[in-house]
Amino acid sequence: MGIYVNSKNAYALYKKEASKSYFVDKTALLKELFPLVEEGGHYLCLTRPRRFGKTVMANMIASFFSEAWNPDDIFQNLLIGRHQDYKKYIGKYTVVHIMFNDLPRECNSYKQYISRIERIIIKDLKKEYSNISIDEDSTIWDILLEIYAENQDVNIIFVLDEWDFIFHQDFVTKEHKTKYLLFLRNLLKDRPYVSLVYMTGILPIAKYSSGSELNMFAEFTMTNEQRFSEYFGFTDCEVDNLYERYIKSTATQMVTRNDLKIWYDGYYTKSGTRLYNPRSIVLSLSNNNTGNYWTSSGPYDEIFYYIENNVSDVRDDLALMVSDIPVPANIQEYAATAMNLQTKDEIFSAMVVYGFLTYKNGKVSIPNRELMGKFIDMLKKETSFGYVYRLAKESEKMLRATLSGDTDTMSKILEQAHDTEVPLLSYNNETELTAIVNLVYLAARDTYRIEREDKAGIGFVDFIFYPLKDKTADCIILELKVDQTPDIAIRQIKDKKYALKFNGKLAEKERYTGRILAVGISYDKQKKKHSCKVEVLK
Repeated sequence: MGIYVNSKNAYALYKKEASKSYFVDKTALLKELFPLVEEGGHYLCLTRPRRFGKTVMANMIASFFSEAWNPDDIFQNLLIGRHQDYKKYIGKYTVVHIMFNDLPRECNSYKQYISRIERIIIKDLKKEYSNISIDEDSTIWDILLEIYAENQDVNIIFVLDEWDFIFHQDFVTKEHKTKYLLFLRNLLKDRPYVSLVYMTGILPIAKYSSGSELNMFAEFTMTNEQRFSEYFGFTDCEVDNLYERYIKSTATQMVTRNDLKIWYDGYYTKSGTRLYNPRSIVLSLSNNNTGNYWTSSGPYDEIFYYIENNVSDVRDDLALMVSDIPVPANIQEYAATAMNLQTKDEIFSAMVVYGFLTYKNGKVSIPNRELMGKFIDMLKKETSFGYVYRLAKESEKMLRATLSGDTDTMSKILEQAHDTEVPLLSYNNETELTAIVNLVYLAARDTYRIEREDKAGIGFVDFIFYPLKDKTADCIILELKVDQTPDIAIRQIKDKKYALKFNGKLAEKERYTGRILAVGISYDKQKKKHSCKVEVLK
């Protein structure tokens, strides 16, 4: 056993993963690889955002096929253990498992990085095939060709994790990137010893490989290919099962099933199946808390850099997305590669690749509350966002004024926004008015779950504010009107009995015990004036 060749590492890591309380069995992926391994010469590249289980799946594949250790103790009781060809494939192959995000000590050059990988593989091959004379000065592919010439039964499965890691390192130049692509090509392309290459990363190969270096790979992304989609991220059914475990094992539950949906749902496969962020789900249930578990570094911070420096292109669309309104976009997943983002579509494409935005039916949106918090923080901090920043800063004052019934301050804040000639405040349609109302209530998202067009009473309310934690806090029902009075808005709230939404089901304990406030906001197009009214319903 070596470090990269027939290593025990993947076995040890996946065994730990499979023993965890909130483990989800995704071993059905293996049965899709069986015919590919049998045929030989297949190349797969699966790209997903961070925290979608790429490394866990890579460890699963490497540990299952490797002859280094008997993995039957892990897999015999999992889904793949029932497959008719289970015994035919488990533990039968030489596996080269490279984790490309491992760096040498004090690494500051591409030569140090790639030399370490080459040195370890050659050392492992000498140990694994001690009966063959191996020249350490030869290339890895020459050594493997020599091994294959001696023993044509050698069929190697390559599991390459985080293949694009090196592209984000400061010491890597354009020339180094070209050399790295050539390294992968020479190692893998048209080699008789390759049975299967399974490669993972965040960024797709397209546009990295300008010529034919890696054109042997079939690429599977979250938005462009349906195959393999169910194995990355958690489905509704899987989260249901995890939540049942949580209920049984947690004495005092602080997380509801709906909390998980609001906080961590919102991604989609090519076919439209909804997916949850798996890492955040597991941490939320383990910690008994709906927190923000998104951590960003490196290229993720750079994405925000490009947003901030292209605000003229993206500012209005971000305002709409923060208002839960999807925005049309032409998504090209390769746009993230160069990190030289010039257009709005390139910026939004990169944000989809990195998981900041979700993409469905030709539109991008912010997937869930966890990511919404990141956007709101950015809007509150960055003065370069102009009117969006100003409205966000006023949102705390707007919430306080609403709760105290200070309609003069509410109207004043809206008038100030309008006087700045905000593009969205042309109010050409209800969507624009809705976006502005969302912006002036951004601070409310810290303490409220805000739903738009929610079913309530005998109709659909424009906005309804549900207290998140403190069930004794005031509840808010907000209705918008153009060229009508706020009194008409409040009359509609009463006539359609929107307040029933806070009462709960019959014989159910009252969920919210605070005041219920009816809020009417109107805009007179001719006078270009806003009017507000707040009335206590209970």
